[in-house]
Amino acid sequence: MFKNVYNWIDERLDFTPIWRDVADHEVPEHVNPAHHFSAFVYCFGGLTFFITIIQILSGMFLTMYYVPDIKNAYASVEYLQTQVAFGQIVRGMHHWGASLVIVMMFLHTLRVFFTGSYKAPREMNWVVGMLIFFVMIGLGLTGYLLPWDNKSYFATKVTLEIANSVPVLGPVIKELLQGGTIVGAETLTRFFAIHVFFLPAVLLLLLVGHFLIIRKQGISGPL
Repeated sequence: MFKNVYNWIDERLDFTPIWRDVADHEVPEHVNPAHHFSAFVYCFGGLTFFITIIQILSGMFLTMYYVPDIKNAYASVEYLQTQVAFGQIVRGMHHWGASLVIVMMFLHTLRVFFTGSYKAPREMNWVVGMLIFFVMIGLGLTGYLLPWDNKSYFATKVTLEIANSVPVLGPVIKELLQGGTIVGAETLTRFFAIHVFFLPAVLLLLLVGHFLIIRKQGISGPL
């Protein structure tokens, strides 16, 4: 049945050549762990992307139960943890994945730096990768407030003060993020919107650009 559905779609969209071009792309020998044990360091980027996919899927699940207002945010998280089937597991995956994806991106960045993969002609991909890093940090910071407990509240206040210390634009950034004179309902709403809509859209565009550049230039080799 699935084959018939696939053939029906392929007859109209003809995406098999595109898929075969991706699937049949040869992997360089220096990134094949079967040939070189050191090739495992070239898996950091793929592992980062895999964790990112888990974050997206688990985040979509969480948004079905989360209520982004100060009266119901904590209660909705508690309901998810205690009443929803597998809710505690999915939230745990999302919580720990947020830290793990930063660690993997850091390791991936170190690999790129120490193997000289940021040099010409790959400078643009290095810039795109660093932008992805900053977006990931932004996702972590904005998502931290969403449970609306004491820890997330006071941690966000510290984050906003750090933003306020940015030269020239600091007060503007803080006001934009905080949405008022205190960390309250408007802050939670803005952090939710940034975390769920704005930053994921930017991340998607950057990832597409990142992969297109890699597809064009190939996977870099060691120095």
